Amino acid sequence: MKLRHALAFVILPIVVVLTILQGGALLTRSYMDEASLQAGTTLRLAVAALGGHLSRYEPLPALIADHDDIEALLQAPSDAELRRTANQYLKEINGLLESSDIYVMTPDGNTIAASNYETPGTFVGQNFDYRPYFQDAIAGRQARFYALGTTSLKRGYYFSSPVEVGGAILGVIVFKVDIDTIEASWRGGEYEIFVADPEGIIFMTGNEAWLYNGILPLDAPRLARTQASRRYAEAELKPLPVTESVYYGQQLMRIDGEGTTREYLRLSHYMPEADWTVNVLLDTASVRTQARTALIAILLFICLAGLGLAVLWQRRARVVERLRLQEEARNELERRVEERTADLARVNEQIELEIAERRLTEQELRKTQADLIQAGKLAGLGQMSAALSHEFNQPLAAAKTYADSAALLIDRGRVPEAQDNVRRISALVDRMASISRHLRNFARKPNEKLGAVPLPDVIADTMEIVTPRLKTADAKLVIELDEQALVVKAGPVRLQQVLVNIISNAADAVEGLDDRRIRLSARREGDLVVIEVRDHGPGVPAAIADRIFDPFFTTKGVGKGLGLGLSISYNIIKDFGGNLSVMNHPDGGAVFRIVLDVAARAQEAAE
Repeated sequence: MKLRHALAFVILPIVVVLTILQGGALLTRSYMDEASLQAGTTLRLAVAALGGHLSRYEPLPALIADHDDIEALLQAPSDAELRRTANQYLKEINGLLESSDIYVMTPDGNTIAASNYETPGTFVGQNFDYRPYFQDAIAGRQARFYALGTTSLKRGYYFSSPVEVGGAILGVIVFKVDIDTIEASWRGGEYEIFVADPEGIIFMTGNEAWLYNGILPLDAPRLARTQASRRYAEAELKPLPVTESVYYGQQLMRIDGEGTTREYLRLSHYMPEADWTVNVLLDTASVRTQARTALIAILLFICLAGLGLAVLWQRRARVVERLRLQEEARNELERRVEERTADLARVNEQIELEIAERRLTEQELRKTQADLIQAGKLAGLGQMSAALSHEFNQPLAAAKTYADSAALLIDRGRVPEAQDNVRRISALVDRMASISRHLRNFARKPNEKLGAVPLPDVIADTMEIVTPRLKTADAKLVIELDEQALVVKAGPVRLQQVLVNIISNAADAVEGLDDRRIRLSARREGDLVVIEVRDHGPGVPAAIADRIFDPFFTTKGVGKGLGLGLSISYNIIKDFGGNLSVMNHPDGGAVFRIVLDVAARAQEAAE
């Protein structure tokens, strides 16, 4: 036994050392491969974005070159009226296409018309015959080129096309595209993205410190080729302090900064049509940290496994010792069994008590939930109390006026007119009774089972309750039903409460706005009925969309809501077997969507 323990203490350190040496490399390689896959996705997206952005503008120079005003100007470049017309045309096209600049050049490289002819840094009068895009276009080819503008000092991508009339090339039209928007989207992300030209000079990057730095040695031939085209104007070109290496097939790049060195996983893609190389860098610090964390976890597991083996060996030793002393320990064992049995009996009693307590707690919880639903309805009635008071006072005042008038008419012998007043008083009393009946039914605690509920009837009862609130908010409710025979599986009182809550919230949302329309629509989709309530308010902010159905969550001011209405409505719809959700409409406003089973489907399920 002692020999086994000694062997365990020798083998365990060996296993730990081998795990550190081999496992660390394997884990780092695995995490590097995973990170490379993720970076590859980012690289493909960046390449697709660049290619899509540039391909939008590629055919435009050739199309603009065929315009009559451009051809006429190049046939008579000194005509002031033709220049003015071409300048105005290029300015309008440039604004329409949201490009950077458009300009026209004569065969000697002079710019005679440009979209920026009115700006201080206009291209008109400038000569760009040294640019490759001009040289290729004047030779009859469409060309592409990226550079820093020598006049505007703004980076851009240039498309050029020859202007050909009657088989002769009269000039060149150039289309400059701004690339700052794409570059701005790269900043602040998990990855460092940059674009390098064939000379290794970084032309686009989310890290401004790397702009115009070279990842390849800036030797004399490279600098000469760059200066010949004046690609970067007078910008200072500097080498980026990089060291490249390969780690199990993955390209690594170390970049020296201000007193620090950072290592990146590098993935590249060459875009032949643009003559660019797009690079994506991922800081390997997080990858190596993950590998170290996983290695530590494995070591802890090995240590715990060793500890478990030691415990197992110790238990086996105790079993052997217990077998030797079995005869003496039998009586003790029986005594312990009896004690354990008594303990189990006590535990069973305790469990039964806990079960009874939990059942009682569940009953109290359901009662509390029902009370919350009732509180939500009463709170809604309280919020509408002022409008309801007006709704009662108005017919009361009218009834009093009709009664006084009837008395005078009777005194004067005008009985038919008095009878008409009495009929009007009766109609007002009927309306007040109807409103009172709906309010009483709405406030009553529901004790109803799910069944077939005609949706038009529930909407009619709902309108009796929410009409005063809609009048107070000066809101207009538009009801659109695909068919009048919509019957859903629900409880009428609770479904009415849900509609009252949602329509009241919609009235709150549009109160004081110019557009105070609220639209309630219902339609059948297969075995489901979809009810939508849409307002034209500010909508639901994304920050609270996930919490809007939480209990006691409200965006209203103090005293204007308990934050229970939507939570209660959500639970009611769930009890019906349906779903309640909220979204923002593309044209503005919030849309509450209720999905319920049709009654026929509920009956089939019961059978």
